[in-house]
Amino acid sequence: MPRYTNASLIKGAKLKSSASRAFDVRAAIKNRNINFSEITLQESQRLDILAGIYYGDSTLWWAIAAASDIGWSLQVPPGTLVRIPEEKDLRKII
Repeated sequence: MPRYTNASLIKGAKLKSSASRAFDVRAAIKNRNINFSEITLQESQRLDILAGIYYGDSTLWWAIAAASDIGWSLQVPPGTLVRIPEEKDLRKII
């Protein structure tokens, strides 16, 4: 069974596959259809921890990775600039 099969509920339905939604997040960022903030990662910061802080759900780490054009990795080097989509806008996409 995939790791995120039972991911959090969004709009009353199960979260669709993160891989299928990563493209949508990237396109929304590129086309400026989604608001986001940018932060520079500090030592020991990980995408899943950031997702937990910003969204209350660490399984949404992939959305930050997609918005930031980062591959499928939770650990990203310090100094990397990451985009954090605003939760209300992210929910419209996923």
